[in-house]
Amino acid sequence: MLNYKQLHHFWSVARAGGIVRASERSGLAPQTLSGQIGALEASLGATLFHRRGRGLVLTETGQMVLDYAEEIFRVGSELEEALKSRAAGRAVPFRVGIADVVPKAIASVLLAPSMDLPEAVRIVCHENKLERLLGELAIHKLDVVLADSPMPDRMDVRGYSHKLGESTISFFAAPALAGRLGPQFPACLDRAPMLIPGADAAVRRPLLQWFEEQRIAPRIVGEFDDSALMKAFGERGVGVFPATTLIADEICRQHDVRRLGEAEDVREAYYAISVERRISHPATLAISRSGLPRTGGA
Repeated sequence: MLNYKQLHHFWSVARAGGIVRASERSGLAPQTLSGQIGALEASLGATLFHRRGRGLVLTETGQMVLDYAEEIFRVGSELEEALKSRAAGRAVPFRVGIADVVPKAIASVLLAPSMDLPEAVRIVCHENKLERLLGELAIHKLDVVLADSPMPDRMDVRGYSHKLGESTISFFAAPALAGRLGPQFPACLDRAPMLIPGADAAVRRPLLQWFEEQRIAPRIVGEFDDSALMKAFGERGVGVFPATTLIADEICRQHDVRRLGEAEDVREAYYAISVERRISHPATLAISRSGLPRTGGA
C-alpha cells in the first residue's frame, strides 16, 4: 500500500521547493526527508526529482504524483474541517460558484439537495463568468462550480465535469405578443421578435441551428448574458424568449407570460465542475446524486 507519511514528506518538499527549506518548515532533519522520499521512489518504482544545481526539479512522474498528493491532502483537510464543524455544532461551509448564464431558478433546484443533509450546511454562492469561477476553483476558493457546459478544453485548470442533467427548451411570450403570433408552433416564431442568450451560453448555437432546421427566421431584437434580464424584457412584450422547460410553470407565473411550445431537439445541460475525480464534499455529492428531474421532452 502507498505510504501516506512518505507521500506527505514528498508533498512538503515539492511545495517548499527543496529539502532544506522543507526541513526548516517541518523541523525534520534533511537526511530524514531525503530518506523518506527515497523510500517513496523505491516503492513507486519511479524517480520523482532531478537535481538541478543545489535544487530539486520534479520529473514528469513527480508532477503527476504531486497533483494527486495535492488532491489527497486537500480532501483530508476538508475532512478535518467538517469533523471539527460537526463536533462544534457549526455548519459545514459549501462554497459554490454559479456561472452567470445559469438561470437562478435552475441553480436553486440544483442546490436544493445540499440543504437537506443531516449535517448543517452553510451555502456561500458567488456568481461570475465561468472562466473567473474556474480560476477560483483551481486555488480552492470554491468547492464546486455550476455551469451549462463541461470544463472547457482551453482552460489551463485541472477540473472534472459531473453532468447533473438536461432539459429541453421552450419559448415564452407576453400574452399580447403571443396573441398576435398565432397558435401554430413553431411556425409562429418565423419573423417574430426574438430575444436570445448571449455568446457565452452553451445553448445559443444549437438554438440558432434549430431555427435553420425548422426554416424559421425570427427577427433577433436582443441578446443577453443575463437570463433574468432577458426574461424581464420578454415580460414587457419586447420579444419571444427561450428558457428551460424544467421551470416553465414558474416562468409563466413569475413573469405573466405564455408558453408557445417546446423545441424537443434543443437541450440545455448543467454540470457540477470540481477539482476532484471522485466527489468528497457531502453537499457536492448530494447535488450530483440528485441532479435535475426529467422534463417531458428530455
